[in-house]
Amino acid sequence: MSPQEIQSIKSRFGIIGDSTSLNYAIQIAAQVAPTDLTVLITGESGSGKESFSKIIHQLSTRKHGQFIAINCGAIPEGTIDSELFGHEKGAFTGAVDARKGYFEVTDGGTIFLDEIAEMPLSTQARLLRVLENKEFIRVGSSKIMKTDVRVVAATNVNLMQAVEKGRFREDLYYRLNTVPIFVPPLRDRGNDVLMLFRKFTADFSERQRIRPIQLTEDAREVLLSYRFPGNIRQLKNLAEQVSILEEERLVNGRTLVKYIPDAQRSSLPDVFRDQQSQNQDFSEREILYKVLFDLKRDVTELKKLFVEMAQNGTGDGEILRQHANLFQGVHDEPVNFSEPNTPTRYLPVSTTSNQSPNVFSIDSSNEPSFVDVTEESEDESLSLEKKEKEMIIKALRKNGNKRKNAAQALGISERTLYRKIKQYEIDEE
Repeated sequence: MSPQEIQSIKSRFGIIGDSTSLNYAIQIAAQVAPTDLTVLITGESGSGKESFSKIIHQLSTRKHGQFIAINCGAIPEGTIDSELFGHEKGAFTGAVDARKGYFEVTDGGTIFLDEIAEMPLSTQARLLRVLENKEFIRVGSSKIMKTDVRVVAATNVNLMQAVEKGRFREDLYYRLNTVPIFVPPLRDRGNDVLMLFRKFTADFSERQRIRPIQLTEDAREVLLSYRFPGNIRQLKNLAEQVSILEEERLVNGRTLVKYIPDAQRSSLPDVFRDQQSQNQDFSEREILYKVLFDLKRDVTELKKLFVEMAQNGTGDGEILRQHANLFQGVHDEPVNFSEPNTPTRYLPVSTTSNQSPNVFSIDSSNEPSFVDVTEESEDESLSLEKKEKEMIIKALRKNGNKRKNAAQALGISERTLYRKIKQYEIDEE
């Protein structure tokens, strides 16, 4: 499809942007539209999935038929079967008349099922029958009815994970996923953010008859660096807020940040993690890793401390007093390093049974044996890092080098996995 054709579709359906990922999604939608194939649109909430369902309908042979958009998560579980497939009179309490469902009303047209993952399992079985045989049965009836409806579904969750957890039928997933279309999130669309902001502020200003907002260079940088978890919907709200509340029509970065929640933190790279934040989203396993690494660090420092004492022949306990924090909690009683002239030139492998647990002493009658604790601590540290690196490599290979799936298999966040990949210089190819 030529760039001119893609631009024509954008103009027709009011789509703003020129990113490569957006153009590719539009191209797929235009190519599949003339067919009757089922389409699954995936993408984050607020990214504009419904616009693609309209493209598919309007560019198809069903464009003169009816188009109905249904949010499966907004219909109560007890009534969704009746809404979609209809019911007979007396089928349940309150069914005073027979009613046609959306699949019957939309015969010859297109039905858009948004938030398909929220559909109950029992309703999923009914939908599968419609997709495979174009048949359905009204609630309270035994008569099989036919319908010629094209289904376009959308979701903002990972359906494969829902299948694994038993929340979504696997056969329905593969039936819906005939042609997948991924709508990119706003943060991955580059300068499209600025184009959309200008569009929203211009439209709002025209409706309210006020001068449109202009952004300084640093304000544009703020927009480009923010991740917009609410995507286009959030950007539109932001544009309208700034337009109505700011008296100054030229908005700088400092002013714009006031309207963006957590703008400073969100502008940082994914691998950054503020250790002082009170809202760290560590998983339990990440917390355990942190405790273990802190413990390893303390043990390593202790070993190096004893090596320093042995090499320097320090006998007045000064070094131990300086590092008393490393020994707190080792025994039920506090460690006392006040005894002067304690020989610490050697570190014996074994001690006699009558030694106090709070006294570091030497059996001076025998030649002591030495353990190279520096080398041991380095070997232990390298071994731990080696094992961690091997686990990460194994998880990546097992999941086809997909970071998201590998992170889930390891039980850590994708950000933590990214940081570890860079730390160990792991080749993902």
